[in-house]
Amino acid sequence: MTTGTRRPRGPATGRPGAVWALPGALFFALFAVVPMVLVAYLSFTDWDGLATPAPTGLDNWTRLVADPVMRQAVVLSLALTAATWAVQTPIALLLGVWAAGPQRNRAVLSAVFFFPLLLSSAAIAVLWKSLLDPNFGPVARISDALGMGSGNILGTSTGAFTAVVFVSAWQFIPLHALLYQGGARQIPAVLYQAAEVDGAGRLLRFRHITLPQLRATITTSSVLMVVGALTYFDTVLILTQGGPGTDTTIVPYLMFWTGFRGYELGYASAIAFTLVVVATTASLLMVRLTGFGAMRSTREGM
Repeated sequence: MTTGTRRPRGPATGRPGAVWALPGALFFALFAVVPMVLVAYLSFTDWDGLATPAPTGLDNWTRLVADPVMRQAVVLSLALTAATWAVQTPIALLLGVWAAGPQRNRAVLSAVFFFPLLLSSAAIAVLWKSLLDPNFGPVARISDALGMGSGNILGTSTGAFTAVVFVSAWQFIPLHALLYQGGARQIPAVLYQAAEVDGAGRLLRFRHITLPQLRATITTSSVLMVVGALTYFDTVLILTQGGPGTDTTIVPYLMFWTGFRGYELGYASAIAFTLVVVATTASLLMVRLTGFGAMRSTREGM
């Protein structure tokens, strides 16, 4: 009769996945789910921030649908989102791919390009507001010296909107360039070597190798851009204050103005809840339509 040897058991090193996820789930519930439930409740009330919220039924939501200022804010937010993606994506993509290469002085130039990442949004808005000041800013002085008018960029509808798009790009392009830089460095060099042997030029290699290999990175960057643009607030608050008039009053700024300037926190809660739903839906649609969830590693099988 033979007795089998029993393999010694080592110390248990694993735990159920739910236990490991519990801290993150609690954090998300405390700082995301609970506030959203409270906002949803307040959207059905009339509250000035001091007295007890008074239930009003669907009054805030009826007003939201019929409010022309809200409709204008939605259009401006969508326009800002589209302009943000159209401006930032190609620049960040090219800059990130370039920064991933072996060019001379690449590290020094990359550090200069990525400098805006070290500054806060408020500091950047204050900086550009000073530069664009129609009375004392250098932009106005240069415009006046060249005979191009007063240089009051923030005083016109087109100029103010363009300034918001430009400042946003100046601030966030470095972040997305870092994403593309990391993605480009993961592309196997053998693909470029094989294409070069076949006679493919730099443009063809970029089109047929770099772009397809960066598909997942483009989706990630685009989701961040869209959600960030839809919730953009601090730069508009400091740079234009929603003006001139309401020409840069996007949805987040309208929410702030309604709640903390107009003391209509019930109606502001309806705006906030709508903004969260739209941003979440947009991000989920982008992930679904691009097939991001089904993507596999570009290095698989190599």
